[in-house]
Amino acid sequence: MIYEGQICRAPMERASFMLPVMVGCSYGRCKFCNLFRHLAYRELPLSQVEDELRRVRDMNGRPRRIFLGDGNAFGLDAGHLEKVLDMIRGYFPQCEAVNMDATVTSILMKSDEELAMLYQKGVRHLYIGIESGLDDVLAFMEKDHDMSQAYEAVNKIRLAGMIFDAHIMTGVAGAGRGAENAEALAAFLNSTSPRHVVNFSMFHHKEVPLYQHILDNTFRPADELENLREERRLLELLGTPDVQEGEPVIYDGFHDYIQFRVRGRLPVDRTQMLDKLKEAIRQYEHRSPVFSYVQGECPHLEKCDGLQKVWNMQT
Repeated sequence: MIYEGQICRAPMERASFMLPVMVGCSYGRCKFCNLFRHLAYRELPLSQVEDELRRVRDMNGRPRRIFLGDGNAFGLDAGHLEKVLDMIRGYFPQCEAVNMDATVTSILMKSDEELAMLYQKGVRHLYIGIESGLDDVLAFMEKDHDMSQAYEAVNKIRLAGMIFDAHIMTGVAGAGRGAENAEALAAFLNSTSPRHVVNFSMFHHKEVPLYQHILDNTFRPADELENLREERRLLELLGTPDVQEGEPVIYDGFHDYIQFRVRGRLPVDRTQMLDKLKEAIRQYEHRSPVFSYVQGECPHLEKCDGLQKVWNMQT
């Protein structure tokens, strides 16, 4: 496969065939993001997309789920996506679902008729970067949506029959606002019922615009202890019995900098998840503050303090 940049997709898509339809991200202005900043965005020609479909078919591949990459594939024009979906159906008629990342804006730009068509052509699951539940934080981070638009976008895709997962970030609101952000996010998530919630504790990259705000004190980063406390408050509220209907919310929370992860189903696994967080909080309450400062580009992130490797997504 010809692929530019690092592979980035939701953990739930690790078994899917990843089909590149673009390079980079069509938005690319989020102040905290370093995933695609080094790439020049462009759509891949349909001929190149078809070459990849043919290659996999000729190797006897029979994928039942396909994930379209890279960042925000749903931002492609509906007509272009229709052509891709028709090619997928032609090469892999057994494919049950085509999933991809989306932004709130990319959803709102599509009509109800276009969303219905995309569902009929096989689009089933969208991964949306909600990030924060606070409008001023979203505006500061240049997320290109506010919470009223997020509610509207989720309602539109649910009416079309699609499922959504929410990607959020502890620490995105900055120091002293973790609990406030957790409560706002819980209200949104409990109202919109995502299938999965994936929570990443935010890295502070030296290469992104947010880092300058840290230097000039217009953004005060939360330390990892506050991020753990923010996550605890979120899990206390998320999927509570008075709002939970149908399937449990599947939750996965990553703190890669301190190598901590909590996951489970809410509300059924709440007690065990909170107990795990309680122990992590107890450990970090007795340490000097730990901040997730990193340098380098994915997939080779390095800590700024001593250049210790944090992760390597290729392993």
